[in-house]
Amino acid sequence: MKKIIKNAIAAVVILSNLIFAQKVVLINGAGATFPYPLYSKWFYEYAKIDKTVNFNYQSIGSGGGIRQIFAQTVDFGATDAFLTEEQLKQAPGKILHIPTTAGAVVLIYNIPELKGKEPLRLTPEIISKIYLGKIKKWNDKLIQTENPNVTLPDKNIVVARRSDGSGTTFIFTDYLCEISAEWKNRVGKGTSVNWPVGLGGKGNEGVAGIVKNTPYSIGYVEISYAIQNNLDYAIVKNKDGYYVKPTIESITAAVEDKAKNMPDDYRVSIVNAGGKNSYSISGFTWILVYQKQKDPIRGEKLVKFLKWALTDGQKYCAELHYAPLPKNLVDKVLKTIETIEY
Repeated sequence: MKKIIKNAIAAVVILSNLIFAQKVVLINGAGATFPYPLYSKWFYEYAKIDKTVNFNYQSIGSGGGIRQIFAQTVDFGATDAFLTEEQLKQAPGKILHIPTTAGAVVLIYNIPELKGKEPLRLTPEIISKIYLGKIKKWNDKLIQTENPNVTLPDKNIVVARRSDGSGTTFIFTDYLCEISAEWKNRVGKGTSVNWPVGLGGKGNEGVAGIVKNTPYSIGYVEISYAIQNNLDYAIVKNKDGYYVKPTIESITAAVEDKAKNMPDDYRVSIVNAGGKNSYSISGFTWILVYQKQKDPIRGEKLVKFLKWALTDGQKYCAELHYAPLPKNLVDKVLKTIETIEY
């Protein structure tokens, strides 16, 4: 009799453990490093609200996120480069683009003589010529003309760029194509390109690391990586000739200018926006999900998280230097999320 009772108790314990284990659902995602600081905050905060879900996110770049969502090895991909028509046709199911926030790509630089001083002013021409390898010195006449109150050093410019498939690269090269015919014809845009010059770093972290540790270098990263690493970043002259700092307000201005006629699939570029207050190198970032979810439990959890991210989660954007989505866009995206089947 004692043996039967002991076995029954053991069975109850095992069953209880199984039930507990089933309660926590793991959502797997991979992709963009651009929104990673915000997504990390979201995952942390949401797990406190819903203790039955955990997130495993691999910050491997937009190219990796696209590959993994195509391979269906993750529940969602993350990208700052929207999929092309050809890519959408190749996907094993209908993929939805869910815009989550907008951010700024900034030009970080390490010029020891200028540390702590007013930020450099860079024009579209200067930026494109640096990355084409045509401006090689910091005291080049074009740079000096835009910064008359600064004594620029006679030092070679060390260019840093991404080595991996990157949505940040897509935003930056999309901008370069908009402002330079030579760049557009010679290099083009994409998550990876054949760079004319530069040292490659993996992820926004890698580029920030190169610039931080290399005097007289310049690179491009999402703004939060510049702030986290205490790196100087430039003010960029925009389409209408105004020098604009990358701020929540100037990113929002770019969103409002370029997204007036938002397509139903949300695939739109917001670089080189017009207006006095728009920051030029701004971009959306998207979560990629299949409209038809294979796993009903994970599908339901993912949908609930996405709804939270687009509503309550938006309050965390500004503190991490991202722009919250406008309410009219949020309302539209929520309707798209409702179409996800699980």
